[in-house]
Amino acid sequence: MTEAALTADRILDAAEDVLRRYGPAKTTVLDVARALDVSHGTIYRHFSSKASLRDAVTERWLHRVSAPLDTIARETGPADKRLRRWFDELMTIKRRKVLDDPELFATYHAIAEQSRAVVQAHVQELVAQLARIVEDGVAQGCFRVSDVRGSAKAAFDATARFHHPIHAAEWSDPRIDSQFDCVWRLVLSGLVHGERGDPCKD
Repeated sequence: MTEAALTADRILDAAEDVLRRYGPAKTTVLDVARALDVSHGTIYRHFSSKASLRDAVTERWLHRVSAPLDTIARETGPADKRLRRWFDELMTIKRRKVLDDPELFATYHAIAEQSRAVVQAHVQELVAQLARIVEDGVAQGCFRVSDVRGSAKAAFDATARFHHPIHAAEWSDPRIDSQFDCVWRLVLSGLVHGERGDPCKD
């Protein structure tokens, strides 16, 4: 590939392929450059360091999770049903990544562990999507909460066992769906009946 034709997206594509082959611990910028048949200096013209390349790979991977969820968050219709669909989609995406290709999921999880700022931004994005749905629910009269964002964050945290990668080993449990249903009923009840005391805080 000529250096003039090289783009950030092509570098990220190559980085993902190299990570699949060698894993995050052994992958270097030089490996990515060799895969593209360019000098490692060319890579550095697009990404200032190995850390910035790693963060960009992580950000793109996490965007594949957040993008379809954002579509649900921006829809109209009953907020309670959209909220359940949002969580169902999040869990489906995460389970698919784990169960279909556990080695690749482990690779990306390891990368994400080193990209804490990117992961934090991703979580904030997901909570903002939830807050949009909760806010719609308040406007529709089906949710009664005074702190929309705090309630969205609480719902996200309460369901973490079903979508946080640290719990991935539990997702193959045949009882996992019924266990989520129990948690979901508690979360939904809290949103529907509301809490007029002190607002939730991060």
